[in-house]
Amino acid sequence: MKLSLLAGFALAASTVLGSGVALADNLTLYCSADETWCQLMARGFEEETGIRVDMTRKSSGETFAQIKAESSNPKGDIWWGGTGDPHLQAANEGMTEEYMSPMRDQLNDWAIRQAESAGNKTIGIYSGALGFGYNKDLLEKNNLPVPACWKDLTKPEYKGHVQMANPNSSGTAYTTLATMVQLFGEEDGFQFMKDLHKNINQYTKSGSAPIKAAGLGENTIGIVFMHDAVSQSASGFPIVTVAPCEGTGYEIGSMSIIAGGRNPDSARKFYDWALSAEVQSRAKDVKSFQVPSNKSATQSELAPDLSTIKLIDYDFEKYGSSDERKRLLKKWDDEVSVLPQ
Repeated sequence: MKLSLLAGFALAASTVLGSGVALADNLTLYCSADETWCQLMARGFEEETGIRVDMTRKSSGETFAQIKAESSNPKGDIWWGGTGDPHLQAANEGMTEEYMSPMRDQLNDWAIRQAESAGNKTIGIYSGALGFGYNKDLLEKNNLPVPACWKDLTKPEYKGHVQMANPNSSGTAYTTLATMVQLFGEEDGFQFMKDLHKNINQYTKSGSAPIKAAGLGENTIGIVFMHDAVSQSASGFPIVTVAPCEGTGYEIGSMSIIAGGRNPDSARKFYDWALSAEVQSRAKDVKSFQVPSNKSATQSELAPDLSTIKLIDYDFEKYGSSDERKRLLKKWDDEVSVLPQ
């Protein structure tokens, strides 16, 4: 009898504690930035609030697919980082929810515009320009010319020397695809992707993987966001960062609260915390060189100066829409990925 009573009390206690923890003391974070930055955010929030963080790091496209797959029974609470296009698509498809943070007045205009274009279901947390980087030692060893423009990368001499991510899994690569369509027009943009395909040695899952491979000497040229190339050179690798001569697109890295998440209070606390100047200033400590969205945040002197880069007028609303993103990805699958190399 005593044992059954004790078991009953234990069950009741665990039920009460469990519900309390689930509501207030846990956070499931889906992170699409670099692993070290994701860990910094997860552990920092955990230490400062006492809220236990369960963090999963995946690329933007993979995270979008996971949230969509879980939409009938959401497992995640908040999605932090990664390119804005899939965040906008998630908002468009009702996978994320509206939130107006009290931190909004501290943010740059481009971060607010990102929020407004999604019905305030996402917000800009950083920005960065698209480009590429090359391993100068490998370039010299293979007697290759120094590339300065996007179209240089389609020249026959670079065959097998270029790497980029798959646009289905990577926000960086989708931004590349959408950039070429906007920069050259759809017909010529897809022709560029076809010509580039001939020189690609591998399509990776992660957007930053191509330049990490170049840093290690496993690849010569990586198409990435420029801050990822700078991160490699800042770590001592022989990487040179290039802002393409024709002009380029850019990302607004974003953050969204997942609709129907189990810990909405914790998600809102993280959201506000992540928009603070103090937290955004920590990015440089893990060699992440994006431009922060909080106007008072400090960034590294090594961060690319966006004012000196020829940026296109990237249409985030159009290319982040569900229909357009699906259409471009299908066209890339049907017309580019199937071609011989």
